[in-house]
Amino acid sequence: MARPTTRVLALLELLQTHRQISGTELAQRLEVDVRTLRRYVATLEELGIPITTQRGRFGGYSLVPGFRVPPLMFTQDETLAVALGLLAARRLGMEQAAPAIEGAHAKLERVMPPALRKRLRALAEHATLTQPAEPSTHARAQPAGRDADLVALALAIQSQQRVRMVYSDDAGAASTRDIDPYGLVFRRGHWYVSGHCHLRNGLRSFRLDRLRDVTPLPHSFLRPGDFDAAAHLDHSIATLPRPIALRVLLHTDAAQAVAELGTQIGLLLPHDEGILLEARTESLTWFARQLARLPFAFTVLEPASLREAVRAHAQGLLRNVTDADATPPTTPTRRSRPSRA
Repeated sequence: MARPTTRVLALLELLQTHRQISGTELAQRLEVDVRTLRRYVATLEELGIPITTQRGRFGGYSLVPGFRVPPLMFTQDETLAVALGLLAARRLGMEQAAPAIEGAHAKLERVMPPALRKRLRALAEHATLTQPAEPSTHARAQPAGRDADLVALALAIQSQQRVRMVYSDDAGAASTRDIDPYGLVFRRGHWYVSGHCHLRNGLRSFRLDRLRDVTPLPHSFLRPGDFDAAAHLDHSIATLPRPIALRVLLHTDAAQAVAELGTQIGLLLPHDEGILLEARTESLTWFARQLARLPFAFTVLEPASLREAVRAHAQGLLRNVTDADATPPTTPTRRSRPSRA
């Protein structure tokens, strides 16, 4: 409890828990001295919380009998936001905080109406939040679409119910799609839904901020039991039809290749001499930068223009390196002032 505000809230919690508690015990629990404790008590009183003080050997602090702090009131959207935050914290693998996270989630479920509880359980069961393995300048959070669409898709996945939606592609062209949604993934600031698209008759992934008018249809489907929404999204992004195809032999193993490049840059395939990277890109310069930062050797198989891009990037790095011994820094000379007689 390093912050004063945290200690003040902890003091309020102790006063609500104990009918009366001594100043010495309060100071010990809050890890402060008695003078600081009195200042925290005064802060609570300024906030309108009535506290009584009894002096003497058996004295202490207590709340005025009958006083209760008003409960927090959340709207449904606020409750959804809190639940998503707890879900994210749980998926981050915070083992030490796991009991507190589960306790907070259980308290939320106990007080929320059944319809909202069903929505949150659908999200908890079918939404995946991932952390990118590779750094990216494009990892800032972007508008994630309407919460109503996110919840509607989660419920459709849970009930295995087909939905109809209007989807806009990169160029802004809109099309109506009927999909059987299999899973939700949050990655790099965007929500994605993956499932069977009846227009394309195959698995597809869609960004939620490009969707509108998500409507449940009176058709059910059977969701594949082994479907991995995050893995499918990785494959979808890695195989996007970008204009320049390339092949690079990575002289390393699969684990290190994934650790350095992630799973979205391209397909990482086993090879007798390491890992074969098959990818497509819109910029050879960008791809050359990704290869240049690798800690292991690689061989550009094709195209030859990628080898030239890597060479140009390396030469640019060499030009930017200053040899301290060859070009010592110069110090400015001072102009002597004429002496005054």
